[in-house]
Amino acid sequence: MNKITDVQGTFTLHNGVEMPYFGLGVYLSKDGQEVINAVKWAVEAGYRHIDTASVYKNEDGVGEGVKRCGIPREDLFVVSKVWNSDQGYDTTLKAFDASLKRLDMDYLDLYLIHWPVAGKYKETWRALERIYEEGRVKAIGVSNFMQHHLEDVLQDASVVPMVNQMEFHPFLVQQGLMDFCKKNTIQYEAWSPMMQGRIFDMQEFKDLSEKYGKTAAQIVLRWDLQKGVITIPKSSKKERIIANADIFDFHLMEEDIKLLDRMHRGQRFGPDPDNFDF
Repeated sequence: MNKITDVQGTFTLHNGVEMPYFGLGVYLSKDGQEVINAVKWAVEAGYRHIDTASVYKNEDGVGEGVKRCGIPREDLFVVSKVWNSDQGYDTTLKAFDASLKRLDMDYLDLYLIHWPVAGKYKETWRALERIYEEGRVKAIGVSNFMQHHLEDVLQDASVVPMVNQMEFHPFLVQQGLMDFCKKNTIQYEAWSPMMQGRIFDMQEFKDLSEKYGKTAAQIVLRWDLQKGVITIPKSSKKERIIANADIFDFHLMEEDIKLLDRMHRGQRFGPDPDNFDF
């Protein structure tokens, strides 16, 4: 059982790197003041993990927020991702350099392949291995990789991915994929934990909110952590950023974890990793 203590607690990746299990997602946060503020507010609220991507077009602002947040860079865990159009060996190396330049940093804590682009993701992984071997990133991983994608990568990989960031919420638990990742020491991470806001209308969450005196968002984020899943709720609103992190003064009973697990119906709100065209 992973010990969940506070907003700065970590899970240990298979290479020994400590990754904060709670972070700020900045998808849809506008570059400039909006994302700068989000990063600063998150750090003030205790967050130490910021997750961006080149396709979010806000790496400049994230870098600026990190500079202005009053915490040394080495005390933060900064993540970015290589976009689909940049995949391939040489283009990934260039994309990584470009991300570092926009962030104005000399290393990243974690770099991910954003989507498993057919015919390219293995070459992309080879580029990530090189960046990792050069010490320019502390950990490398993937996002939106199903089991067969992971098996394909593992056939030739010299480094096992440290993380797999997936759409994860009560309607999409994918326990088989989680078990595969665990068996292969790949840390599971959630995106879209709130099902694009749908949890707020669901009776199960209304009941649990009443039971625990917590919001639906706080319930689902706590569920993520108790499942051993890193979570990065996105927000650019100060109150929401603070409230999302207020999940360390309660724990869900086993019966309620199982109740949420049983809601799985294989339903996605984002694209299907086996069938996307971007």
